[in-house]
Amino acid sequence: MENFASLFESAAPQKEMREGEVIKATVLSVDNKYVTVHAGLKSESVIPLNEFRDENGNIEINVGDRIDVAIESIEDGYGETRLSREKAKRLAAWIELEEALESSVTLEGQIYGRIKGGLGVIYKTVRLFLPGSLLDVRAVRDFTPYEQRKEVEFKVIKVDRRRNNIVISRKAVLVERNGEDNKVVLDKMQEGNVVTGTVKNITDYGAFVDLGGIDGLLYITDLSWKRVRHPSEILTVGQEIEAKVLKFDQEKHRVSLGLKQLHEDPWHGIADRFPVGTRLFGKISNIADYGAFVEIENGIEGLIHVSEMDWTNKNVNPSKIVTLGNEVQVQVLEIDGSKRRVSLGLKQCMSNPWVQFAETHKKGDKITGSIRSITDFGLFIGLPGGIDGLVHVSDISWTLSGDAAIRNYKKSQEVEAVITTIDVEKERIALSIKQLENDPFGVYTINYDKGSVVKAKVKSVTATEAVLELAENLETTLSIKEASSEKISDLTEILKENDEIEVLLTNIDKKNRVINVSVRAKDTKDNAEMMKKVKQAEKSSGTTSLGDILQDKFSQ
Repeated sequence: MENFASLFESAAPQKEMREGEVIKATVLSVDNKYVTVHAGLKSESVIPLNEFRDENGNIEINVGDRIDVAIESIEDGYGETRLSREKAKRLAAWIELEEALESSVTLEGQIYGRIKGGLGVIYKTVRLFLPGSLLDVRAVRDFTPYEQRKEVEFKVIKVDRRRNNIVISRKAVLVERNGEDNKVVLDKMQEGNVVTGTVKNITDYGAFVDLGGIDGLLYITDLSWKRVRHPSEILTVGQEIEAKVLKFDQEKHRVSLGLKQLHEDPWHGIADRFPVGTRLFGKISNIADYGAFVEIENGIEGLIHVSEMDWTNKNVNPSKIVTLGNEVQVQVLEIDGSKRRVSLGLKQCMSNPWVQFAETHKKGDKITGSIRSITDFGLFIGLPGGIDGLVHVSDISWTLSGDAAIRNYKKSQEVEAVITTIDVEKERIALSIKQLENDPFGVYTINYDKGSVVKAKVKSVTATEAVLELAENLETTLSIKEASSEKISDLTEILKENDEIEVLLTNIDKKNRVINVSVRAKDTKDNAEMMKKVKQAEKSSGTTSLGDILQDKFSQ
């Protein structure tokens, strides 16, 4: 099949010169802007000097040189013929590319950037297309390493002048060059084999290794038994390494490599080497919001969760407790070899303030501390060892409750309390302020039972009820219904502050600490007793009158 070059040479002597043809010309002169040439036409022609510069910007012709030029136009209206050195070069390059397509020779061009679906390559001013699928013998997802290359060898696989399209292949060069060598390499790519290669590229997820005609992928998770943040921590471009073949896809020529598999898995037998409870030293390898990682052995890291860093602060910032690279003593809390997890404790290697407190204090002891915080449910008191004890709102006062009980206290205030509970396992200490004093309710109910008639002092009175003081720090409420045997509409008509009255204890609720009282019930009781006495008197003596009994009653 005749190519463009042979057709051009055979047809040239038979044709007249016309636009687009390439002819020979002689360089007559070279100045700062133009090159004057003579091509055997009616007049001389001038061509811009820039068309005669090479890739480095140097002028590549001299006066007297015979060069190829392309005819752009004949008689442009001013009696001159316009010639182009650049178009002649381009046409010559097209001819070379067509010849390369037929002869399957290898050429070399320069990569100028990424274009849709592949890379753009320039060959002697002609732009070529290198598809991503023809870039390498394996599938390429990341073009970045290839973009960084200045030059690329290729074979021409398609030339379409009409569409100004030339497609090239780097893969064809590799296949041809590495045909025999590739077979030898592929024979070595058996799973379990150890191969040697050179690191050619490093990415966030791993590294590509040149195995001599085929690339292997070394994932970051297969670099080391220990945690690796980035492959560059272990590998460098150009480094020669040995790796184990983990998987080989014969059809797609994909090789998965492993570096850590060359060494014994350090997790094997870890539970025997580090039983739960073992204390050991390790180096802080990483710090996170939720804790810190400690390298306890080459390739093995354990986690100190933030809750295991400090006895008193469960949400401490790990960076305030440990420093990257420092050596610390830790205790093994839990090991799960199947999940490759080791839980470590830092606070377990320090004195436990809860244990120390339990050893030096007991239930019933009085203790003084400063209020560290106040909540709706109580007061937190600072105790020795940096721990806190809680005075629940129900243990603040015998008589007050809720906000009324808390209102009398302020943060940093020194208070005294009684220890009621010490729970080392749950890290809880319960305190009570009210137990510093005797329980007025308890004392009162010991001395008086339900049904007793007692004296009470009116503390305050309204139209419907009165507050009575039964004893110091012990009060109760008398409703208008229970204030009299007779029907009344306003309690203030019969009672006033500081009055002393007698009431009957109608109910004692020890669970809710409530005592109910009644004047009406007391009067009913008095009347019943009086009637009982009358009947007894009538039985013993028929001369005793009711008037005598009443007079005797009220004279007492």
